[in-house]
Amino acid sequence: MDLAAISTEFVKVTVVARAGGTVVALAVPPQFAFLLTDTSPESGDWLTGEWIAPHGRILIGPNGGVTTLAAGEYAVWIKFAGGSETPVYRTGTITVY
Repeated sequence: MDLAAISTEFVKVTVVARAGGTVVALAVPPQFAFLLTDTSPESGDWLTGEWIAPHGRILIGPNGGVTTLAAGEYAVWIKFAGGSETPVYRTGTITVY
């Protein structure tokens, strides 16, 4: 995804959780991290998003976004609670120009 630094848009990640082949509705909001380096997120890196099934999403940008990103290429991470598990995934990159 490419995003202008002056734009406010949702970043979306598709997440489908299954237990025994049945789709499980996720109630706890997903957490997102945007990192310029190739490291794993730390506790202070996480930002709260929301579910719009089947997507976790978070509003990014200067007009009401959860955060505003400076120009650069960011690794996008998502984590969420699924029963007794807390999966953490690096989902791709976003380029802010």
